[in-house]
This record gives sequence, C-alpha cells and structure tokens, in this order.
Amino acid sequence: METSENKGIWKYGSQWEEELLLLKAIIDKTELVETQKWGGPVYVYEKKNVIGLGGFKDYFAIWFFNGVFLKDEKKKLVNAQEEVTKSLRQWRFKSKEEIDEKLILEYILEAIENEKQGKVIKPAKKEAIVSELLEKEMIQNPALKEAFQKFSPYKQYEFLEYIESAKQEKTKLSRIEKVIPMILGNVGLNDKYR
Repeated sequence: METSENKGIWKYGSQWEEELLLLKAIIDKTELVETQKWGGPVYVYEKKNVIGLGGFKDYFAIWFFNGVFLKDEKKKLVNAQEEVTKSLRQWRFKSKEEIDEKLILEYILEAIENEKQGKVIKPAKKEAIVSELLEKEMIQNPALKEAFQKFSPYKQYEFLEYIESAKQEKTKLSRIEKVIPMILGNVGLNDKYR
C-alpha cells in the first residue's frame, strides 16, 4: 500500500478501497480510459477528462468534470464550491449500498455523450473590454495588432482583462509592457498554466 502522504485529495482512498474498486469496475464497462492525474484515477475520453474518483474523510465520490451539463434527474450531483466551480459536479456516496450500477452507468454514458458533442462551458459572454492604451500601442505597432488578432477571443479577453483590471494608469502601462512580448510571441497570458 502506498503511504497516505502525497495523495492530495485522495488521501482517504484507502478507507474506501472496496467501494472505489466497485466504482472502477462499473466505469470499466464504459469506453473511458483510466489515467492517473493529481494522484488519483481520472477517466478520459479522447484525452478529455470526463470523471474522477476519490475518497474523502466522510464520503467517496465520482466527480464529473463537465457535470453541469448532466440532466441529473435523480438529483445526485452537488457542486462542491458554488462560487468557484462552474462545471465540476460530485456524486457522493457514504456506503457501498448507495452504489447503483445502472444509474451510475446512465450518468457516465450521458457524460461521455456530452463530451462527444463538445459541451463545455464557454466563458460567460463577458462585457467586451476595451483597452485604450493597448489600442494606442497597436496603432503604433501594426505587427502587435496582427499578432493580437491571431488569439482566440477568450485569450484576447484575458489580456484585456489583465490590463484593464489595474486601477492606475501606470500599472496598466507596466502590464502592457509585460504582455507585448507575449502577444508578439503568440503566448497566451495563462498558457503556462494550461
């Protein structure tokens, strides 16, 4: 057995070992492929995360990475962090008796189907942001404008939000200085985290 260190959110996995194996056996009936991410099993469809399994102190759970799209007619899913989590939903279990294979498979197959249809949360249509300072730079530097336009609207938005969320003009200017080489180098603001 591995030690309980370094298991992150799976550190209670061992106390639910039998239950998690039961869930794994159910998931193995689907076309999902098991991978290991963040210290626990994550099941993917064409490299996209569909569900994960984990043991916590008081329950064990399946989480659906894009669970927000599931119909959830049986009201099984919870949003672990209302404000933070947009897509992720958990289905929590407290005992082996609560594992209903037929129902779990229905949810998982629906999740796979959603994945196939490419259902993902599009960043909320946020108010368009205009950065006059960046506009000025682009007028003076057509290469910058051209490079900026190659980014997806979402990545353009991230740059604009980063610049315009600064309160003071001098901060905005220093942020522009910082992003110009990134834009010219076709590097998105948060690419290193993606």
